[in-house]
Amino acid sequence: MLSATYPLPRLRLPAKPTAWRYLVRMMLARPGLLAVSAISGALWSLPIALLPVAIGRGIDAIGRGDGDSVWLWGLAAAGLGIAQTIAGTVQHFASYGCWIHGAGVTQRLATEHAAKLGANLRDTTTTGDVVAITTSDINPIGDSFEVLGRAFGSLIAFIVCATALLSTSPLLGVVALIGVPLAVVGIGPLLKPLEKRQTKQREEKTEVNALAADIVSGLRILRGVGGEKQFLDRFRRSSQRVRAAGVQVGRSEAWLAAAEVALPGLVTVVITWLGAQLTMNGTIGVGELITFYGISVFLVIPVTTATEFAGVLSAALVSARKVCKLLSTERTLAEPEHPVPLPEGPLDLYDETSGIKVEAGKLTVIDVGADAEAVASRMARFTDPSEPALVGGVPVDRVALDELRRRVVFAHNQDIWFSGVLREQVTPAEPGDVEITEALYAADAEDIVDALPNGVDEVIGERGREVSGGQRQRLNLARALATDADVLLLDEPTSAVDAHTEARITERVAKLRRGKTTVVFSQSPLWTHVADVVIDTKVVA
Repeated sequence: MLSATYPLPRLRLPAKPTAWRYLVRMMLARPGLLAVSAISGALWSLPIALLPVAIGRGIDAIGRGDGDSVWLWGLAAAGLGIAQTIAGTVQHFASYGCWIHGAGVTQRLATEHAAKLGANLRDTTTTGDVVAITTSDINPIGDSFEVLGRAFGSLIAFIVCATALLSTSPLLGVVALIGVPLAVVGIGPLLKPLEKRQTKQREEKTEVNALAADIVSGLRILRGVGGEKQFLDRFRRSSQRVRAAGVQVGRSEAWLAAAEVALPGLVTVVITWLGAQLTMNGTIGVGELITFYGISVFLVIPVTTATEFAGVLSAALVSARKVCKLLSTERTLAEPEHPVPLPEGPLDLYDETSGIKVEAGKLTVIDVGADAEAVASRMARFTDPSEPALVGGVPVDRVALDELRRRVVFAHNQDIWFSGVLREQVTPAEPGDVEITEALYAADAEDIVDALPNGVDEVIGERGREVSGGQRQRLNLARALATDADVLLLDEPTSAVDAHTEARITERVAKLRRGKTTVVFSQSPLWTHVADVVIDTKVVA
């Protein structure tokens, strides 16, 4: 994350935001910052535009032998330089503040929305899309906000320059007023191919990110079956497609860069040539010619800034579409309109699809084979079947999801670990009466903690790669036990441990969870030995 402490502004987005609406709402979310950037951008550009006027007037004063005017215009030029320095410093900070706003808020919105989607995330989008949004797409969006102040300042400066030219020479003023906008418009045809190629590159990046995530998550399996070479070849081919798409984008950007130099350069050549003709005719003086030349050279800046803004806006729209697509996705599990609270104390369960009934406050072991995950998902409402399961006599689809997730915990033996301190990963968001040490003891995971250099304060890497599969499974179980949930659903919690370890775990879990509803989906006789109730049936989920 760019900054965990960056304040997230109130950003009211429609249910189905578009790229343009998203960018506009982002701008309006920080009007003060945007105003500072625009004003400082104007104050930074104006001295550059007015400096040729001061120099030209000073040269005319030298020609007249007016020493006082020379000093006056010299001081004016110095003052403009100082003003430009101050305004440029403010504009620099404001523009980067705008970048952080655009990129940081986008990153946090996407991350928070992905977290809200929860288990539905993998059904609504791909890993590559989420990774690309939070790493690549934030940059073009931030760039589009960063250039806003300079674009506004360049527009103001262009108007001032055109006015100065019109007041001195209507002909040169008309050339500037017509030529510069035509130069900007002439760049337009290059933007559509650029946006198309950027979209293609974005799609290729998504694919390579998804492939990389698959390789990392299955690296141990790939090494076990000798599949590294095949996946390496796939990754290389995908990377080459990204490279080829990047080359196409680079070509469009090169044409754009050439146009932003060539087109305003033509305007500068025309203004300079006309100014020289007027000087030779005696219509304007040498100082005015220098003023026209300086202003015509300055006009390259507004055109370049306009081109830059058009380019980054094109890229920002491509990225904003992907962000809006993610933000438009909704949880497949809808919140009930009128939530029904669950009764206090231990809760019983009933799955109408399979007919399985779990008594409250008892350790129940269920053997349903491959259907275990489907049954547990219905009981914990990770899916919405036509016949919802009952928890404490209440249909699960009528219970608020926050309450349901807090009181009914479904722990899969392949649950993912994020990178972080072990203590923080095991400690639940709302701690109950079970201490971490008790949970680790019940999961027979104390030896794992003792082997770590910093114990429970050790930093565990993503997916817990520092430990073996059996150790990670025991830590998963400890994390589930630490929730002290009223209902705990465990799917094969000891499938990767040896029989002696499993025997200790079953005895300790039964003791720790006494009086609470615990459901273990397992075929192990060691679990049935400590169970209060055993259900052995095969159902079709």
